[in-house]
Amino acid sequence: MGAKTGLLIYADGEVPGLLRQVEAADLSRTSEMMRRLYPGWEINQVAGSSLGGGVYPPKDTVYAASRPGVEIVCDQRVMIDFPSRLPEHLVAASAGRRLVLHAMHAMHSVVDWLAFAVWEDGRLVRSLSLSPDSGIIENIGEPLSFELPYWAGDRPADIAPWPDEDEEPYPLPFHPLDLGEDALRALCGFVQEGRPEPDDIDAYGIDLHGFHVRDPHGPDPAEEEAKLKKIMETMGSPHFCTLGPDGSLIERDGLWPTTSSSRSNLDEGAGPG
Repeated sequence: MGAKTGLLIYADGEVPGLLRQVEAADLSRTSEMMRRLYPGWEINQVAGSSLGGGVYPPKDTVYAASRPGVEIVCDQRVMIDFPSRLPEHLVAASAGRRLVLHAMHAMHSVVDWLAFAVWEDGRLVRSLSLSPDSGIIENIGEPLSFELPYWAGDRPADIAPWPDEDEEPYPLPFHPLDLGEDALRALCGFVQEGRPEPDDIDAYGIDLHGFHVRDPHGPDPAEEEAKLKKIMETMGSPHFCTLGPDGSLIERDGLWPTTSSSRSNLDEGAGPG
């Protein structure tokens, strides 16, 4: 599993039902929403995406849409360990409405983290954040109905240990990403990696406008790039090794073998075998 989400949805009711009725998002209306949610930030329009494809946008990019009854914001910045600490102005914007936060991160099963939260008229009613490494980070409010089978032990994590290794039991009673997909379906009406159901929303059919956003009081991009370059320079040259007959590593000069076959592979865009 490799799903990632950084999603906020403001809605006048249940999100799935409202998303099934959406029409094309107005750019001027969406731009006004962006100025309201990112006050004082530098905001420039870029290429957009869909809800299905843009739920985890690149850094400093926001995919968003404002429509009557429902507003969508996809931004990595909302992926916070403690959803209850979502910036106050973002919560205040939900006055009289429901606000849903869904954040999930998986990278080749190295990071399996889930956070979701629900506010009603600006009041936090449920927040959960957990990962196998950190355990339960935040758990506020009563579990929602879709969570109950997980807490009851009916959805145990199907994690098989490596052969011949004495591993500790999985530290959580369920896998965060399994619950994350069910949370996404229950709260927003679609899934990222789970098996689609007939009633699921076509998230790829919901268009979002794209914006590049930058906090003028945040780090200067040029300075950040210079720092990264300096770090890379201090790391020195990379070392390349091959496996010897006995399985040991043998250091090798150069990047890759320069045989005609390897050159052909690289010329064709294929990686070295």
